[in-house]
Amino acid sequence: MKNVSIPLDVLRTYGLARDKESAAALDIVHVPSLINRTYVVRSPTSSEPLVLQCLHPVFGPQVHRDIEAVTIHLRSQNFETPRLIRTRAGELWTVDADSRENRVWRALSYIDGITIHKSEELSWLESAAQLLGRFHGALSDFEYEFVHSRPVHDTPRHLANLELVLGSASGQGDREAQALGADLLRHASGVRLEFKAFPRRIVHGDPKLSNVLFRRTPPAQARCMIDLDTLGRQWLAYELGDALRSWCNPAGEDTAAPRIDPAAFEAVMLGYARARPLGMGLDEMPSAVDGVETVSLELASRFAADVIADSYWGWDPTRFASRREHNLLRAKGQLALSLSVREQRATLLGLAERAFRSA
Repeated sequence: MKNVSIPLDVLRTYGLARDKESAAALDIVHVPSLINRTYVVRSPTSSEPLVLQCLHPVFGPQVHRDIEAVTIHLRSQNFETPRLIRTRAGELWTVDADSRENRVWRALSYIDGITIHKSEELSWLESAAQLLGRFHGALSDFEYEFVHSRPVHDTPRHLANLELVLGSASGQGDREAQALGADLLRHASGVRLEFKAFPRRIVHGDPKLSNVLFRRTPPAQARCMIDLDTLGRQWLAYELGDALRSWCNPAGEDTAAPRIDPAAFEAVMLGYARARPLGMGLDEMPSAVDGVETVSLELASRFAADVIADSYWGWDPTRFASRREHNLLRAKGQLALSLSVREQRATLLGLAERAFRSA
């Protein structure tokens, strides 16, 4: 057993162990994750490993009803996806009753592959985008009412919260945060915040590159989408904007001067267009470019608010002296990224149109 922090009662619930002795025979490997605590568990009595996850408190247990419904539909469309494994009592999740927080645990089927956090290889990006397009397409005819309330993009709300924080006693005394906030709100006045002309579709909700599972063997081939807690209905502008923001910025979030790479942007749009998802046409295509600018602005506002509130985002203590310092850099970086989209708007629109016409 390696890096083990799975309660014995959870292992029992999924039939993985009876007692401490049988639990010690398990091969348990911790998989680093930003949200849910994740382990791959291999039992000497089973040929198939399981993925066990301790759910982050931001998600309620009812999210599993949505995941179950969506993954059943995906499998009916021959779209590979992890599936929830029920407890021995037939439940979709279990609760660690011995913990103070009553933490929610779940088990998922294991799909072999690798995850990456960023890549400048255009073939990887194109394959990931095609998978995302197929994912959207497989859910385009799924009529379902989500039962779990989940975090969603809401740029106006985050901008309003930033103004509120800047006006607080601690915010008024922070000149650096005030200057950053003023720049951010000035830029926001020209950013598109409304996409109601288009339908809200079922989307992944957090399409960062690390939520795409790739096959281990070359050539690059995206296999399935993982971490499905953020599933829900949203405008495609936010979904693609979030993907393009993270996939096409080779510098990453921890830099003050990131920029959208046009070659990566074109590869993503071409891969997505080749999937022919959702009947998306040239009328909706420009909203993807708007979405990159909007999502980057939204994230900048959230980082900037936490420069003052110092309460939400995690941070890297090996590189920064405080959460404030880390979030200040990230806020500046996402603002710069949003500005870079505006500067390159004509170029990016041309690349997106060419991708959709040639796919």
